[in-house]
Amino acid sequence: MDITAFIRELMFGHDCVIVPGFGGFIGNYTPAQVDRNSGTFYPPVKQISFNRNLNHNDGLLVGRISSNLSINYGDARAITEKFVADLRKKLDNGEKVVFDNIGTFINNHEGNVQFEPDRSVNYHLDSYGLESFQCFPLEGYDVRKRIIKLKEKDPVRQVSIRKIMWRAAVIVPLLSVVVAVPLMTDIFRPKVEVSTMNPLVTEEFEHNRTAVDKTKEVTPEITVKSEIVVPVRTPEEPVTTSSGRYQLITGSFKSQENAQKQVKMLMEEGFTPEIVSASGGFFRVSAMTCPDLETAESKKESLSGKFPGSWIHRKK
Repeated sequence: MDITAFIRELMFGHDCVIVPGFGGFIGNYTPAQVDRNSGTFYPPVKQISFNRNLNHNDGLLVGRISSNLSINYGDARAITEKFVADLRKKLDNGEKVVFDNIGTFINNHEGNVQFEPDRSVNYHLDSYGLESFQCFPLEGYDVRKRIIKLKEKDPVRQVSIRKIMWRAAVIVPLLSVVVAVPLMTDIFRPKVEVSTMNPLVTEEFEHNRTAVDKTKEVTPEITVKSEIVVPVRTPEEPVTTSSGRYQLITGSFKSQENAQKQVKMLMEEGFTPEIVSASGGFFRVSAMTCPDLETAESKKESLSGKFPGSWIHRKK
């Protein structure tokens, strides 16, 4: 029986494997090497040598044969002795004996066994999968040129942190003022709203507000026609016209019937509305009349929730 497979298996994990009655295989570690002439890199390797004086039975090889073949130790030792006897017989006859992936044996003229290892196999486990390779250095590359080239570049300008902080101290307060002034004042709010939108009922909007209602102060030279107030009468009680200069208009309608519907809605909210006829055949609904502009603006804010688009009209 050929037991070289067991020898190869043991060589990967042991530095010495003895074949009883024949000799011992020894693994010698060699670190990684570089051949600068050929540009070849060699990985670490465990080279195999043979010593015919190590022929005592240490039990390593026989024990592996016994466990792998599931036979007793005596039978495994008998297999080993039979293998060695056949091996010596071939060598005595001048034959060349080959151990696959280990090496070759032959007797010299003096009758001594000579061993030639197979250098294509590496039994060093940490070098598994590594092979030798060639890598030639780059030609015509001078590191000094790169260093000189970098020195010729202009230095990077660094912005002073103190200068950045000074700019921030000036710009941030200015931005705060620009944002805070419109929010805290009425600088961008007109004194009189000019929207005529009221989604609560169907409206016919005035197509030319400028011709009907001028919210700016008029000069004494301009004469304006007086408006006609149409009282709204309901089954419960009539609506009378209140005194004051500023009317809070909640809607403008082409149909008087639609204007009366909104009057009813305002009465349910606790107001005393009235219908004011305007030029162009429109009927305006006035929720109330206020003595001054400030009061009118305050009341308009309270109506903006249910009557959005309300505006203030100054009576002539």
